[in-house]
Amino acid sequence: NIPEDQADKLLLASWGLPKAVLEKYHSLGVVQMFEWQAECLMLGQVLEGKNLVYSGMRTSDKTKLLILKRVLETRKKALLILPFVSVAKEKKCYLQ
Repeated sequence: NIPEDQADKLLLASWGLPKAVLEKYHSLGVVQMFEWQAECLMLGQVLEGKNLVYSGMRTSDKTKLLILKRVLETRKKALLILPFVSVAKEKKCYLQ
């Protein structure tokens, strides 16, 4: 669970995403992340370059967007494993 004093971490605007991306999400009615997404980003030193392995039922485009942002900022690699070839192809097109 997210501590009360860090509830702002649920807001997409708290993560330094580009203005155009935030505006697009806001136009779709999306202004915050799921708790599990914020929890993952707040674990240990993930945002300082440490590794995170997350396994779940699904990921959202918000999660992939934050992964992409981190990759572009640090010039490091990320590995996103998807359950089906069709989903992998779709996400490859989306991220390109």
